[in-house]
Amino acid sequence: MKRTVRHHDYLMKLLKNRVEASAYLNSVAEDGDIKFLLIAIRNVVEAQGGIGPLAKKTKLSRTTLYKTLSGMGNPGLHTLDIILKTYGIRIGFFAEDIRRAA
Repeated sequence: MKRTVRHHDYLMKLLKNRVEASAYLNSVAEDGDIKFLLIAIRNVVEAQGGIGPLAKKTKLSRTTLYKTLSGMGNPGLHTLDIILKTYGIRIGFFAEDIRRAA
């Protein structure tokens, strides 16, 4: 009999790896919806140990982090950069083939 794994459990295991987490965040970011990107970042935070340890490492309050990473959050790039750097991930911009983008 095959054993099934819950999607959430599999995602948490995958997101413990910073390379996989970066690919996941890039994929979500390509959709262009900040609400889903914030939820994706929160998934990475959860996989990496949660809000408590992140608050200690970043010196940001737990309340601020919960609000920032909610689907309704409105964080600045600086705040997202602080959070992501904690996990060895950085925000970046990449050149795209202009002919393909048109």
